[in-house]
Amino acid sequence: MRRVLLFARLIIIMNYGKYVFAQIMEHLPRREFDAAVARYRGERYAKSFSCRDQFLAMTFGQLAYRESLRDVVTCLNAQRSKAYHLGFRSSVALPTLAHANEERDWRIYRDLAEALIGEARKLYVDEPAIAEDLDGACYAIDSSSIDLCLSLYPWAPYMETKGAVKLHTVMDLRGSIPTFFDMTSGKVHDVRFLDALLFERDAFYVMDRGYLDFKRLHAIHAAGAFFVTRAKENLCFARRYSRPIDKAAGLRCDQVVFLTGIRGREKYPETLRRIKYYDAETDRTYVFLTNNFAVSAPSIALLYKHRWKIELFFRWIKQHLKVKVFWGRSANAVKTQICIALSTYLIVAIVKKRLHIERNLYEMLQILSVSLFDKSVAVDLFSVVDLQNSGEGSGNTLSLFDF
Repeated sequence: MRRVLLFARLIIIMNYGKYVFAQIMEHLPRREFDAAVARYRGERYAKSFSCRDQFLAMTFGQLAYRESLRDVVTCLNAQRSKAYHLGFRSSVALPTLAHANEERDWRIYRDLAEALIGEARKLYVDEPAIAEDLDGACYAIDSSSIDLCLSLYPWAPYMETKGAVKLHTVMDLRGSIPTFFDMTSGKVHDVRFLDALLFERDAFYVMDRGYLDFKRLHAIHAAGAFFVTRAKENLCFARRYSRPIDKAAGLRCDQVVFLTGIRGREKYPETLRRIKYYDAETDRTYVFLTNNFAVSAPSIALLYKHRWKIELFFRWIKQHLKVKVFWGRSANAVKTQICIALSTYLIVAIVKKRLHIERNLYEMLQILSVSLFDKSVAVDLFSVVDLQNSGEGSGNTLSLFDF
């Protein structure tokens, strides 16, 4: 506790008199960012507008809830006298920023997001386990499609008159931190994302029914990891034996089964655990499949409930970071904006943990959106301001078992 207090005092002293935006951007990993810029030669034709200036301008637009590049540039130029103290080393012009988004390799910001993921995971490693018998790593896998106008984005076809880009994500459920992500065309099926993953031994991977492919699930099993997913109604199986259950806990059956379909048995020749669970809140019954036989059935059901954190993450990203309205039309510009949006989320999550802030990320973003040009110390800003309505009331709460 004493070390925490000393660290907090040091932060206050170091940030006294600095703009809030500059304080937040101090948590950007400069060494990793510079290495990514050099790796992809991001500034080979740059005269003065650096990749860091590009990132700062785009992140400002995310945090300040700007609607367009013109909006971002107008706001920054209105505060031109403060630009240097915000971290900018050159002025921001609309054509220059637009050209940078179109031409500079988006992988610079993908690698930056991966570096931030590594930093965030270290900070959230001590988050409490979901259940007492779930002491290993727990991940949720899902994807979200972001609709595009096909006439403006012809490189991302999805339907006859509609375009889309799909964001695939693996999230650590303990800290709601994305640990891996990929972007594809909207036509790519969700289950193909599993082919790009390296599965961690003894870790749990939670997925919805869209990922029910027994060949790929067997690959997870062969890697020494565990999966939890929902069974489809037409599943062909036979019961080997049943385990005792506690109906008061919502359980209806806990069975060891094997697949009877010819193709299913070829793809997954091992036994599976089938758990039927009744949720009193929704008055619905759910059937789970897993290859773990040691964890209790209620913990499996609870783990699947926590899968909804990744759905909340996607909704949060779409509502509060600018990925619904893109600020460029090329594939490079769209991917750049998505990577910077993820980086913004991760930086705020890192600030929350490093400064021991009790507020949730939504409240932090709401405060930042109106405080970027303040000179308040960030710790005081988040601890003193009281929001009347955080926007996370019952109206925005999603059912944990909603598919």
